Amino acid sequence: MENKIKEINRLIEEFKIENKEALEKFRIQFLGSKNILKDLFSEIKNVAAEKRKEVGQSINALKSKAQNKFDDFMSDIDEKDNEIDSIDLSLPGDNVLLGSRHPLSIVNEEFIEVFEKIGFTVSEGPEVEDDWHNFTGLNLPEEHPARDMQDTFFIEKNPDWLLRTHTSSVQMRVMEAQELPIRTITPGRVYRNEAISARAHCFFHQVEGLYIDKNVSFADLKQTLLYFAQQYFGKNTKIRLRPSYFPFTEPSAEMDVSCTLCNQKGCKVCKNTGWLEIGGCGMVDPNVLKNANIDPEEYSGFAFGFGIDRIAMLKYEINDLRLFSENDVRFIDQFKASW
Repeated sequence: MENKIKEINRLIEEFKIENKEALEKFRIQFLGSKNILKDLFSEIKNVAAEKRKEVGQSINALKSKAQNKFDDFMSDIDEKDNEIDSIDLSLPGDNVLLGSRHPLSIVNEEFIEVFEKIGFTVSEGPEVEDDWHNFTGLNLPEEHPARDMQDTFFIEKNPDWLLRTHTSSVQMRVMEAQELPIRTITPGRVYRNEAISARAHCFFHQVEGLYIDKNVSFADLKQTLLYFAQQYFGKNTKIRLRPSYFPFTEPSAEMDVSCTLCNQKGCKVCKNTGWLEIGGCGMVDPNVLKNANIDPEEYSGFAFGFGIDRIAMLKYEINDLRLFSENDVRFIDQFKASW
């Protein structure tokens, strides 16, 4: 009997009551019409006469203990219910602070959305790249003077490993691995050893495009770029292509769009020219196709590239490139409306 009393006492103490359902289970087990204490009372007759009084007192103490525990938790639950009932649901709620999207992420996703509409897929690759995919395979062999155009962060020499200087390295990987035709864009972060200022940084972001198929012409390139410009900057946007030089395209061109801020009347942003330079483009050099084991006699293609940071600066009229990477919450909070 003594052991049974100790066991029930332990059960009462360890019973966890966290809600009304648990409280009801406790009541049924220890205070209900068929509670386990009744069995103890019925067994008192089997106890020695001189111990019956002591055992009876112990059982009554258990019953009181169970009743007190029940009453205490009942009071707590009633109090919480009253607190809930006292809430004025007509009061305005607390403001919920929403996060903000980074302007570079916004522009990057807008680029992807435009080009996905005309069948371009998205390709990604490593930021730590080897010499072949970043330089040699793209028609920049060793000692090529065009390598000096890009101040590179080298990780080790012989063989060369480096932080990619453009996302064209991803295009090289795509040409080597994917079946033709290829129609893809490659957004990502790139690195160049440049002095950090309001107009330049040691890392920035690009999105480059590549299209390779049979009978691809410069006219296809121009029409694709015009489509992008009018989709992104507005249906009245014009483009112009100025002859330029890139080692991996021939012929090559710089792409300008008409300034949407002044409608080509001339302003500080476009330096009173009415045009804004946003990227480069050209027909894929046959040597690049050969390096990727693509027959330039049968296939041709075009490539283009834009600086996401530059376009974000134009779109949001941001005058300091460093703001993109300083993690200043006051700056990022301005883009809540872009959700």
